[in-house]
Amino acid sequence: MKKIFLYTAAALAAVSLLGGCSSGEGSQINVGVLKGPTGIGAVELMKKSSEGKTEGNYNISVANAADEINGKIAKGELDIAAVPTNVAPVLYNKDNGAYSVLAVNTLGVLYVLENGNTINSVSDLSGKTVYMAGQGAVPEYVMEYILEENGIDDTEIVFMTEHAEAAAALADGRADIVVLPEPNVTAVMMQNENARIALDLTEEWKAVSGNDMAMGCIIARKDFIEANPEAVETFLDEYEDSIEYVNENIKDAAVLVEESGIMASAAAAEKAIPNCNIVYIDGEDMEKVLNGFYEVLYEAEPKSIGGSLPGKDFYYNGDSYDVD
Repeated sequence: MKKIFLYTAAALAAVSLLGGCSSGEGSQINVGVLKGPTGIGAVELMKKSSEGKTEGNYNISVANAADEINGKIAKGELDIAAVPTNVAPVLYNKDNGAYSVLAVNTLGVLYVLENGNTINSVSDLSGKTVYMAGQGAVPEYVMEYILEENGIDDTEIVFMTEHAEAAAALADGRADIVVLPEPNVTAVMMQNENARIALDLTEEWKAVSGNDMAMGCIIARKDFIEANPEAVETFLDEYEDSIEYVNENIKDAAVLVEESGIMASAAAAEKAIPNCNIVYIDGEDMEKVLNGFYEVLYEAEPKSIGGSLPGKDFYYNGDSYDVD
């Protein structure tokens, strides 16, 4: 497929960290989550923690970017962290297998949007120009894989620096077709009545790979897990409950999303949550989902997952630890 690379002078957003605390029993666990879909599932846990209503004792902070979380967990400033799924094996490979992935928390959040009604299947992208961000990262590899598996090699991909630029291109008429993640999708559709979701790339990925597309996960350092096995299990139980709450109480959860700073607007969060594929997948199911995803990324670009597929020890299994 043809690719055009556009680089603009968009400024990098300043990184900030918003904190919270818990008055639960036991040693405090420092947890970092990201703004956007991968952080949404934690909002009920954050609220309960701030009110001292959790079994575990948590200090949960919200970061703007994965790089901040990566640095903090590497330095030991975070015990548990939400990261993009491709980042987890990068950290694992870089630090000699020091990390384990605990659970998948978000499936695919990528969508094809268009102004119009010409794209109703992947085959309709043949001969079209698609604007998107994520060159050299998961969005590019996902799009390439879906196009290739559908036998399409004449789609022109115009790479932009940020998702916001692709959204702006759709809004100002420079682009008729874009690839965006949530919550950008919801923001665009709230502002542009002509925009429509043409394709759910999570479904398109599953159609050609036979597997789910996992975009977000929770990781922890192995030394922390080994020293605190029961606390980790408690966290996972409470985190799973929080995800269930979010999916079953979207309107109330959207208010918590705004209050926690994970998204700026409860109204936008309420519209975005159903498209964010927030899940809790652990154990063998987690390993199956991630293995399939990592194999595709590795074939596309080994460096995207740190140069090699992670070993069996990468996948957390409570039975491997001394949990009563």
